Amino acid sequence: MPEKKETQKKRAEKKTEQEKPEEQKEILPPLDFSSLVLPFFTQALIKLGLAEDPLAKTEEEDLDLAKRLIDLLDLLKERTKGNLKSEEEKLLTACLHQLKIAFMEKAKIIKL
Repeated sequence: MPEKKETQKKRAEKKTEQEKPEEQKEILPPLDFSSLVLPFFTQALIKLGLAEDPLAKTEEEDLDLAKRLIDLLDLLKERTKGNLKSEEEKLLTACLHQLKIAFMEKAKIIKL
């Protein structure tokens, strides 16, 4: 039975791929820890005004939302402590460090 379902799934995927023109195919990111961290990181950069919002094509600050996103990444770090691979921990720590420094600068807590 599982083989039959897998074959049906493969056929459906091929059919879907054939229906989409080459330039419209979506690229799926790898299924790993960075796929969880990077969307929060990117959104925080956008809300800090450090990156352009790809949908609105503007740069605007929302420090409250940026802080919330940073807090979510901090929560993720706290809850996964001791369970991450070395490179995953380094990625999360580096992202948090960069965001916290940028937030403090934008909120005029520090001056760089």
